[in-house]
Amino acid sequence: MKAVEIRGLVKKYQDTLAVNNINLDIEEGEIYGLLGPNGAGKSTTISLICSLLHPTSGTIKVLGEDIRKNIIKTKRKIGLVPQVISVYSDFTAYENIKFFGELYGLRGRELKDSIEEALEFTGLLEFRDKKAKEFSGGMLRRLNIACAIIHHPRLLIMDEPTVGVDPQSRNHILQSVKNLNKKGVTIIYSSHYMEEVEQLCSRIAIIDKGTIVVEGTKEELIDMVSDKRTLKIGVDDIFKINTNTLKNIEGVISVSIQENDLLITSSKEVNNLDKIIKKVSEENIKITNLDFKEITLETVFLSLTGKKLRD
Repeated sequence: MKAVEIRGLVKKYQDTLAVNNINLDIEEGEIYGLLGPNGAGKSTTISLICSLLHPTSGTIKVLGEDIRKNIIKTKRKIGLVPQVISVYSDFTAYENIKFFGELYGLRGRELKDSIEEALEFTGLLEFRDKKAKEFSGGMLRRLNIACAIIHHPRLLIMDEPTVGVDPQSRNHILQSVKNLNKKGVTIIYSSHYMEEVEQLCSRIAIIDKGTIVVEGTKEELIDMVSDKRTLKIGVDDIFKINTNTLKNIEGVISVSIQENDLLITSSKEVNNLDKIIKKVSEENIKITNLDFKEITLETVFLSLTGKKLRD
């Protein structure tokens, strides 16, 4: 049985097409990465899977259930770790987790045992009686996770779970993701940190403009752009660069700016290095360094969307 099965999913807001005919299969037991620039449709897709939004058209099945026909039953199988911290600041860690457990219908001994388990799992056991408003950013993120797993969901959706956290908390969260997956939990993981997705996810989908551009394993995605290369050019004044003139060079696929570096993705079949250097030099800009970047998932993303993930 598939954890998530999406067919022809469309979501429109008046004249805006946020999700455009998405088809997606996520296998039970995998960690599935969801990547895309801001405004690509990731959060809308997540909200549709969780039944927080209703689709304009299309179908979504979660663990074999059509969400529109069995909303309550399906929601009990899903845990959501939202990008925005969603806990009550005047509640203690224990009270926050208890509140969400009761929402999912947990009572008595089952509720108490689940709270203890969630606190221990997220490393918050010793802070159980501390109010959320006294927590650091990393601890709040971990509390967010504890509230999402209190009911032992079979599908956990994590939307930017490590934004703004310290390295120790980030490592704890990443290890928690792996441990949950070992217990059989299917995880959809959306992040701006490419290294997290590379480390955790068995398969990855890149979404842009409401459409899934590509999906596959990290190796499969890299193979898709193995006929391309990315040139990194350091310059003394990046603000003088007219990227449009570089995009017009034969073989150039995309151009982006990263601090004081130009990143130019180009076809390997076209020998255009001399033309690129000449065009940069014509802008009266000094080149400080030049090298070709190794093909990574970041390269794939840049090549397919023309943007960096954090754009």
